[in-house]
Amino acid sequence: MNVFDLDAYLHERRRWIEATLEERLPPGSDADPGRLRAALRHATLAGGKRLRPVLCLAGAEAVGEGRPLLAACAVELVHAYSLVHDDLPAMDDADTRRGAPTVHKAFGEAAAVLAGDALLTMAFELLATEGIRQGAEGAYLQAIHELARAAGPLGMVGGQAIDLDLKDKPPATLRELEACHAGKTAALFQAAVAVGALCGGGSADQVQLLRGYGFDLGLAFQHADDLADGEHQRMAGEARARARELCRRAAATAERFGDRGRPLRAIADLVERRAGDKPSA
Repeated sequence: MNVFDLDAYLHERRRWIEATLEERLPPGSDADPGRLRAALRHATLAGGKRLRPVLCLAGAEAVGEGRPLLAACAVELVHAYSLVHDDLPAMDDADTRRGAPTVHKAFGEAAAVLAGDALLTMAFELLATEGIRQGAEGAYLQAIHELARAAGPLGMVGGQAIDLDLKDKPPATLRELEACHAGKTAALFQAAVAVGALCGGGSADQVQLLRGYGFDLGLAFQHADDLADGEHQRMAGEARARARELCRRAAATAERFGDRGRPLRAIADLVERRAGDKPSA
């Protein structure tokens, strides 16, 4: 078997995603009340790994030949919305994101709230539009449900609430951190792969397998992120071992899809390698 070139795979799909986002986001213009359009583009086009939408495409490829770019972009818009709102003074109060001012710093708090709202609603508009265009309303309706559940109180919003609650308590245990990560991070990873599988025509069993893959990968990714940032050093060994366990479980799931699952397997291996790196100084 040829060695899978993950770098080339990621580069190509990021290029597709970037082009589609550029096309679908409203262009900036003089007729832009409150600079809303500019804020949307700042929130979405200012860089990023695009890992979640890539996972959406990989989920579709694992079950068929589809390339649901609008679905992948919908996933990325939900992620962008969450970052805009998480950065607000009432939440994480961040000044920069990806080396640039956060949306509320660049455009003001009111514009940031509206931009986040707009990105979230645009995500579901994209999914619905594509489902109608393809005459696949049933699959896309399930995809909308998948993404909405991940974004809501059982997913990202609930995870953020746990995160805020943990800040007022003694240092969290790994289990408490994972309850937070399950909502803030793993829920959208899970939805990304499942949405791709649904839009790619996957069976119920395939979608369920890929939900598990996405959830395991999302938890591992957040552990790796925390380790890379030097956070939670008192439990670094435990977190690193847990990330390896999750990545290997995700890799085993990916292998069940044969050659079609090679991108998913390679991404799980990449996250495992990242979790094994030393924390930044």
